[in-house]
Formats: sequence, structure tokens, C-alpha cells
Amino acid sequence: MDRVVFNPFSPLMLLFFFGLLVLFLLAVIVFPILFLTAIGATFTRLGFSWWQALFILFLTLIGSFINIPVSTLEGRPGVPAYDRYAVMYGRLYRIPQQAQRTVLAINVGGALIPVAISLYLLYESVVISGGYHLFALALAGVAVVTVVTKLVARPVPGLGIATPFFIPPLAALFAALILSLFAGGVPAAAVIIAYVSGTLGTLIGADLLNLHHLAELGAPTASIGGAGTFDGIFLTGIIAALLA
Repeated sequence: MDRVVFNPFSPLMLLFFFGLLVLFLLAVIVFPILFLTAIGATFTRLGFSWWQALFILFLTLIGSFINIPVSTLEGRPGVPAYDRYAVMYGRLYRIPQQAQRTVLAINVGGALIPVAISLYLLYESVVISGGYHLFALALAGVAVVTVVTKLVARPVPGLGIATPFFIPPLAALFAALILSLFAGGVPAAAVIIAYVSGTLGTLIGADLLNLHHLAELGAPTASIGGAGTFDGIFLTGIIAALLA
């Protein structure tokens, strides 16, 4: 008796499974490698080594889970909200029960580390340019991104301040490209201006200038540089500096 061997899957089904395999490999292997390469290239342009870049990334990711409480705000919450959701700039936020008190904290990965790097770069700008010219241009970039971020940041009741991911990096990029024209050919001027303005401008415009709204939102915890602005602060500086 002849044995009949046949393929149980149609060509279309095989193509579908092959596509899933490719997507899986991209998600697990290729995208993380590209992300790490982009971060490494950015910090290399800022004067760091690859090992230092990976160390900074590791500290930032770990620090994003660490919030240091600094104060407690007496809130004025409205009607308690249970299992409610709000869509802001294409992101879905779950609104927790509104609280009577809001714990104000500082996020290590989203605030302290980017601020420390920015302050170091501001110091380096004085050393590189031999004066305060690049320093002043970087601060001008911070002012521009601060204004833009303040205009687009939106308070979400019961949660905190939500910031669109794509606007602050674009503002930092354009500010860096324009202001670097007045840097007199200083090396890495655009990169330094982009990172400093992207991180500090987003932090100030999104969080610090909206502190007076936090008590009114009824959020149990409000973290400076935390959820809602972490990507805007950290990735803004990375993307802006990479593109500059």
C-alpha cells in the first residue's frame, strides 16, 4: 500500500506562521538591539563610552520604579471614580479612586538621573566652548521646550499630568538645530542643546509648572518624572540628541 505524504497546512497558513515568527524575532531580538544601539550612539555623541551608556540605561530603567517621597499635599478631590478610564494623546489611563491626600515624590529614573546628566553636560558646555556661550544657548533651548511642553501637558483627574510623547522631542530637536547655528562651530553643540533642553524642558514644563494642579487632581501619588512624563523626559533627550 502506497504511503501518501501531504502538507497539512496551506501555503497561506505557512506564510501566516512565518510572518508571526518574523514579528516575534523583531520584537524579542531586533528592536531591543536597535534601541540599545540608538541609546549607545546618543551617549557616545555626548562624550560617554558604550559601557557608561549601558550603565546609565540600567540605572534609569531600575530608577524608574523608585519614587522618593518629598511631601504630602492636601487634596480637594471631586466625585470618587472607580474603574474609569481616560484617553489622553492616544494613551489609555485607568483612573483610580480619588484620594484625599497626594504624596508628592521624585522619580529616580525620570528626574534625578536625567537632571544629573544635564547638569554635567551644562558643565561640559562651559569647558568645551571656553565660556558660557553654549551654556546660554542650552538654557535658551530649555526655555523653548518648557513653554511648548507646558502648553501641551494636560492634567488627568485621579492620575496626574499626562504629556504627549512626540511633541517635546520635536521641540527640543528644532530648538537645538536653530540654536546650534549660533554656537560658532562648537563640536557637539546641537547634541548637548537637544539633550539638555529635551530633558530639563520637559521636566519643568510638564511637572514643575503643574505642581499647583496636583492637589486638585485627587491622585494618590504624584511623581515628578514618573508615570505620564517618564517617556517624555528620558526618551525626549535620547531621540532629540540622536537626531540633532
